[in-house]
Amino acid sequence: MRLTRAKWRGRVHIGLMRIRHLDMVPSVHPEAYVAPTAVLSGEVRVGSGSCIMHGAVVAAEGGPVEIGANCVIMENAVLRGTPQYPLIMGDHVLAGPHSHLTGCGIADEVFIATAARVFNGAQMGRASSVALGGTVHIGCVVPPLARIPIGWVAVGEPARMYPPGEAEEIRAAIAEISGGFLPFVFGIDEVADRREQMQAALQRYTTAIARQHRQDEVIPASIGDG
Repeated sequence: MRLTRAKWRGRVHIGLMRIRHLDMVPSVHPEAYVAPTAVLSGEVRVGSGSCIMHGAVVAAEGGPVEIGANCVIMENAVLRGTPQYPLIMGDHVLAGPHSHLTGCGIADEVFIATAARVFNGAQMGRASSVALGGTVHIGCVVPPLARIPIGWVAVGEPARMYPPGEAEEIRAAIAEISGGFLPFVFGIDEVADRREQMQAALQRYTTAIARQHRQDEVIPASIGDG
């Protein structure tokens, strides 16, 4: 099947790799664009004028992903909603190449640079930004107009910013949030040692992935276009 068989309607080009997941299908506004090598899976909504570029993956992994109007999700970006934390994005947002967003809230006019990360439960205020390779960590609340510098890490509510060389300080700040990354994301025992935490997290995660994805179905291009 050649990519040129993907359907055009007005200004919209919906790529072929759309997946029904948990009996939910992606919804794309007629004036949005989805590149033919992008992947949309599950309860995903793409707003008017938004563009999902080549290699991007937008996956509702038990929680919805909502992309507002006039957003650009650039090449190889990954956006994921989770059962605990949906991913809700406002209007006029740019998510740069290889950026990674999971279960977070992104307000209007936010700039997320190449390879930046925004993790579970984080919130980025209006017109805030995270620069090249920066991180907005679990549960962090970034105020409007705040700028996270290249490679820096934002942690806490309100956000405290750390340069990349302060690894111990970053680790301690993350541990203050529900016991750290694994307890916060996977709901495991925060007092267990690292080995036990990894075993519990991966047992839970792999079981959930296998159970939830067994019935996934690639949607033919002719179904639900527009």
